[in-house]
Amino acid sequence: MVPKVVPMMDVVPTWYPRDKLTLSTNEKPPREACSPGARTPGDIPMSASNPTASIIVREHHGQPFYEAKFRHGGRQIKRRIGPAWLERDPDGDGWRRHRGRVAEGAYDERAAHVAAAQLVSEYVAEAADLERAERERRTWGVTFREVARAYLLTGHRSVLAEPGTPYKRGKGVALGHVMAALGDRPAAKITTREIEAVLTTISETGASPRTVNKHRNVIAAVFGYGCKPSTYDLPTNPTKGADKRREPHPGALVFYSPEEVEAIARALADGRHRDRSTLSVSEQEREALQAEDRQDAEIVRVAAYAGLRQGELLALRWHDVDFAGSALTIARAMSTGVESSTKSGLVRRVPLADQAAAALDRMSRREHFTTPSDLVFYNVLGRPLDDSALRRRYRRAQAAAGVRPLRFHDLRHTFGSLLAMRGVDVVTIQKAMGHSTLATTSRYLHARPAAEQAQAFTAAFAAGAPEDVSVAA
Repeated sequence: MVPKVVPMMDVVPTWYPRDKLTLSTNEKPPREACSPGARTPGDIPMSASNPTASIIVREHHGQPFYEAKFRHGGRQIKRRIGPAWLERDPDGDGWRRHRGRVAEGAYDERAAHVAAAQLVSEYVAEAADLERAERERRTWGVTFREVARAYLLTGHRSVLAEPGTPYKRGKGVALGHVMAALGDRPAAKITTREIEAVLTTISETGASPRTVNKHRNVIAAVFGYGCKPSTYDLPTNPTKGADKRREPHPGALVFYSPEEVEAIARALADGRHRDRSTLSVSEQEREALQAEDRQDAEIVRVAAYAGLRQGELLALRWHDVDFAGSALTIARAMSTGVESSTKSGLVRRVPLADQAAAALDRMSRREHFTTPSDLVFYNVLGRPLDDSALRRRYRRAQAAAGVRPLRFHDLRHTFGSLLAMRGVDVVTIQKAMGHSTLATTSRYLHARPAAEQAQAFTAAFAAGAPEDVSVAA
């Protein structure tokens, strides 16, 4: 049933003073006539140019409510005010004022006019803001936020997060320095000085030079994306003039010995990382925990003996494992349960050492989830593991095994360092680890014994040189 629209002039009983019904939203009714807690037009920023609202009564499910109707910018605008303090008129087909004190949350006619005035004022102010933003957009083009949102399809959601955005992991929220300072600015008007100010603000929070440079690089990438003729055709990239922070030279990579890797794996497999004094579970739950412990042990071994990143381990499926060809195909990575491409965006084939193959072979002998499309490492439901929970179990196992507290990612460094230590050439290591540049792989050369290199140098010089070598002055 369509709610019946009844003008106020037609529904108020005869004792209600009709001269008061013609109040416009720019007049001030007496404060004592308003419902408790209502604001009068004197409390609201008003403008003489604001339109005047008409107050009408509408009905929904037998209950009356007030609605404000006014025109602005050539359009008719309707806004609901709230419950009307009215009752059915027994002598007619309309409404009359309800007797008694106005109930909390309800509006009498005067309070409805006050609320209508506020609605009109808020609408006019909001429309002015939108018009100003649109005018500025027509003059200067898109805002940095619009360009960043388009660029976000490629990643970097943490750096470009809005202030207060909850972290995907933990209970914190993003400070959102970049969006707070640049989000509403027209992208074409942002200057190098503004970007320097943002980077300074980030640095003052205690962020490392590497973190500050990461923010700088992402801002530069947003502008680089926006400068393309196929996107927003921005005139310049102001980030080019912003200085990079000097980062300390990375120290030598730390890594485990094979004995330390096995010590951590045994601690996990034996469940020594769990607090047995508080562990009170059913037999079925105990079996599930033991299966998880054995799986965690094999994850550590595959990470150290195949050099996979944690996200690549969690995305590994059985069709990626080629036992016959002694190789792993690494094409995907998992992050917070979302599967995507690898860090480099490339697919690589990793030679499968016997130690890693043995760990995977043990996993393949389980009862469930061994079809080609199943994950190699999974939770009890066959779904991706929680990467944060895995790292926590790994840290507890380190303590139980009494080894150095290296990061989970250092298992990957263990792979590269042990290969370099055994004389594997740097190009082969680069291909196995999926590094985009040889400079990244060269960091692992520190693991090669100096004595072995000295012998190679000695052999090179022992080859001799022509006796009549003349040196030009």
